[in-house]
Amino acid sequence: MKPENIPVSGPKGPTGDCCGSAHAAHANLPAAAVPAGAAGQLFRIATMDCSAEESDIRRALEPINGIRSLGFQLGARTLRIDASEEAYAPALEAIRRAGFDPQPAASGAAQAGGRGHEGHDHDHSHDSGFGSGTTRLVAALVLAVGAEAVSFFAPDLMPWKIAGMAVAAAAIALAGLDTYKKGLAALLRGKLNINALMSVAVTGAFLIGQWPEAAMVMALYAIAELIEARAVDRARNAIKGLLDMAPEQALMQGEGGAWAVTPVAAVPLQALVRIRPGERVPLDGLVTRGSSAVNQAPITGESIPVDKEAGDAVFAGTINETGEIEIRVTAAAGNTTLARIIHAVEQAQGSRAPTQRFVDRFAAVYTPAVFAIAVAVAVLMPLLAGITWQDSLYKALVLLVIACPCALVISTPVTVVSGLSAAARRGILIKGGTYLEQARLLKAVALDKTGTITEGKPQLVDWRAWGDAGEASLTQLAAGMAARSDHPVSKAIAAGLKAEGAEVRDFKALPGRGTEGVIAGRRLVLGNHRLIHELGLCSTELEAELARHEQQGRTVTLLADEHRVLALFAVADTIKDSSRQAITELKALGVTPVMLTGDNAATARAIAAQAGIEDARGDLLPEAKLDAIREMQRRYGTTGMTGDGINDAPALAQADIGFAMGAAGSDTAMEAADVVIMNDNLQRVAETVRLSQRTHAILWQNISLALGIKSVFLVLAVFGTATMWMAVFADMGASLLVVANGLRLLRRRP
Repeated sequence: MKPENIPVSGPKGPTGDCCGSAHAAHANLPAAAVPAGAAGQLFRIATMDCSAEESDIRRALEPINGIRSLGFQLGARTLRIDASEEAYAPALEAIRRAGFDPQPAASGAAQAGGRGHEGHDHDHSHDSGFGSGTTRLVAALVLAVGAEAVSFFAPDLMPWKIAGMAVAAAAIALAGLDTYKKGLAALLRGKLNINALMSVAVTGAFLIGQWPEAAMVMALYAIAELIEARAVDRARNAIKGLLDMAPEQALMQGEGGAWAVTPVAAVPLQALVRIRPGERVPLDGLVTRGSSAVNQAPITGESIPVDKEAGDAVFAGTINETGEIEIRVTAAAGNTTLARIIHAVEQAQGSRAPTQRFVDRFAAVYTPAVFAIAVAVAVLMPLLAGITWQDSLYKALVLLVIACPCALVISTPVTVVSGLSAAARRGILIKGGTYLEQARLLKAVALDKTGTITEGKPQLVDWRAWGDAGEASLTQLAAGMAARSDHPVSKAIAAGLKAEGAEVRDFKALPGRGTEGVIAGRRLVLGNHRLIHELGLCSTELEAELARHEQQGRTVTLLADEHRVLALFAVADTIKDSSRQAITELKALGVTPVMLTGDNAATARAIAAQAGIEDARGDLLPEAKLDAIREMQRRYGTTGMTGDGINDAPALAQADIGFAMGAAGSDTAMEAADVVIMNDNLQRVAETVRLSQRTHAILWQNISLALGIKSVFLVLAVFGTATMWMAVFADMGASLLVVANGLRLLRRRP
């Protein structure tokens, strides 16, 4: 996937929402690898946390002439600006005036799937660790408690009152310095984000004499943001943890044949790397020596180790469990399958899901509306309800705290990020929140046969002697003939017989028919029905036997001499063990499976019957598959397509959601589809649908929870006795609740 280049004139984001730095569901993800040749300059903006701040920067840059495109990566907190040379200085100045501090970032620093780049410079407006930031907040809380104590024990003594106000001001300064900085910048831009609202509310409360409460509210708000930041980190770390799966060093063979520990970033292509038992594979490669069982769970989600021997592919981040192996490196550190997985998930997290776009639009209206209500309460309540101006101002300040849509805004991205992360852990790469949400709407899914429902490798499934020939001698004859051919069917016969073949002389291939050779002075052929028919060796009984096998989707090869047929060998592409269960699961979810294959109709029907599919369509060229997808969309509605991402590309593009199967290590498959299944397990499609259903349910639970709490306190603030304390607890409590609810998606379910 390529980074999204967003035109400056693109659609604008919300104008009235944005949580503080701790509210960024995308923050602190590892920076994406930057494709070679990417245009423009890359800048890191440490306080660019959410879509509203992205919109602030976009609007600040719109008046600048010479800017060609903007590439935002919220996960990495970076912005790529493609502009003329003279436009960079005014562009950076415009960003600074908007309240942000752009710093040059090394665009090519991503290594080993993200190591060694600027993404590790995790700046926070609110420190998410227990370092100096936490000490400062604890001190602020202690001072706020002191201010409350002074107010309670000596409310009318002026010296104590002055001292209490000083203590409260110190607490506000310690806890709210970052909030005031960002709030002031937002107000100067005409924005009403959480920092601006809290700054106005706390300052107003202090000025009307509620200084103990102002200090406590600011301290509690800052501490709640710290707690929330740590909660959101769980979603971020779900992907950041992928970086730790690939080791930073590899044991590489040097020019003189000596083995030396080398940083993975310095290992060239085609280098030999040795991996001992228990070590992680540092880079993608092909096994050249040794054999072992490799745990591929980080890539495919399957925890059962896979046996590897010479010629097999291994992936960075997987675990070598049993034997020492040597591999020849096939991908550089920044281009391994693991690096592409991380990059794909980062890109997906940078896109906005439909529900998130709805929430952003709603929040853009909600905040100004509540702010207007607060102004009306401050001005009209003394005139209409007969309360004091001080009481009405206090109610208005409580409303300002309630006006922040923090819980609402954060509920969607943290849930979507958790869903995408949970899918990635299972070897499912979903290329954006749109597809994560849309998968639950699938009504039908088209399934390619070869490699999706079946193994994609022909196997010998049945054979029998024809006539009175002995089986022992036949296996040697057939194995000898089959072993000399490179045809997949011949290879399947040789592998299935597991016998030592007889020596063959005068061997030659008969294109489109089979092979011919001489064994012990006897001329033999190993060929198809057409060859046997041309030799005049067919019979009514033989034709019936061939028809029986063909109805089961099998390819029959016959061994014959010059006078008669000696044996029949039935080869078939066998159905995967997981396919039947996958079809059952799809049907249980209300999704209709349809097989689309280029194989003949008889084979399609036979395989479909074994898998439990009622609708099987064979003899389809890529164009016909495309037409079939369109027909399914008209008939069923939202339709998915599974394939290998190459031959099925037109159908994958036409489908509402395209699933690429068995895409580990395949650039083409990862580019072609909307959802990438890293292994060959069709059950992952049903799992994607279930995850989509859970994500949708949690999204609306969070939205309902956030809006419900806001509505209750809005009424209490206007007509009841809600205090600023209650408003802060309600706001931050709701934020923590929706974050915790969204993180439930990270729990691994079977």
